[in-house]
Amino acid sequence: MAYARVLSRPRRVLVAVAAMMFLVVGTGTTAQAAPSISDIEGQINDNWNKLEPLVEQYNELHSQLQQNQTKSANLAKQIKPLQIQVDLTLTRVSALSAQLYEYGETSPLDALLTTGTPATMADQMSTLDAIAHRQSDSVKDAADLVAKYNAQKKPLDALIAAETVQDKQLSKEKTDIQNQMDSLQVLRRQAYGESGKSGGTYEPVACPAELTTGPGAIAAKTACAQIGKPYVWATAGPSTFDCSGLALYAWKAAGVTLGHFTGWQWDDTKPVTRSQLQPGDLVFYFSDHHHMSVYVGDGWVVHAPTTGDVVRMTQLSNPYLPIAGYRRPGA
Repeated sequence: MAYARVLSRPRRVLVAVAAMMFLVVGTGTTAQAAPSISDIEGQINDNWNKLEPLVEQYNELHSQLQQNQTKSANLAKQIKPLQIQVDLTLTRVSALSAQLYEYGETSPLDALLTTGTPATMADQMSTLDAIAHRQSDSVKDAADLVAKYNAQKKPLDALIAAETVQDKQLSKEKTDIQNQMDSLQVLRRQAYGESGKSGGTYEPVACPAELTTGPGAIAAKTACAQIGKPYVWATAGPSTFDCSGLALYAWKAAGVTLGHFTGWQWDDTKPVTRSQLQPGDLVFYFSDHHHMSVYVGDGWVVHAPTTGDVVRMTQLSNPYLPIAGYRRPGA
């Protein structure tokens, strides 16, 4: 039985970057100017670009774990009828064994050979052979079923054991990432106040900016409908999103399934050029593709930018988002 993406790639350990979020501020008796919003914004962008790849790696690992759990459940369903067969067969064998123990091995022979006439002796011997043969077949059938059951159960046990290790690892990684998120939010509050949001108009132009038809148009319209909803890492709607979760959610509405990981979304889509961009196409940023957005036409995209912010529109030519490529799902 094939197991797609089951432990198929080395487990990446998400290392906490403990000093990443530290903001150097003036202390002591020496008066120093408070950092400007642009200075803090620069630190936020630098720190976020170190943290977001960890978020996407978590998304990959968590998605693999969910896939493995689904495979485990499906295999368990396949094994259940086989286990029932094993139990029934072993019950019958146990009953035969108990009968032989109670009456003795010669009792069936005596019963056959001391009743009837010599004329039926051959039939009686044939019946005795058939009983012995059926008992032997029952034992063999039970042994074969147990072997078949164990052959299917062994990879399931290995899968569950690996998932247990992954689950413990994910718990630690999630804590590390959240601690860094909290530190980053401190910086955002210094720049933007208690809300931590960078302000501005979430929808500066009509969204979608171009009206088209087809699956891409549905994805673009769905992405636009999420504007203003909070960024929450490792989520894919309907109330909160991270960047790949937004793309997954938008294209799901168009009937296209994407994985919750920027790397999978890059691999599972078709490349297009900038001149070929249509609403719904995906735009990837940075050389490792750790951030992405949904193109909505006329040089605008919708994305879930960073912790403490919300889903919003930005221009395709955003200086903070170096473009790595354009992709089209479902092509």
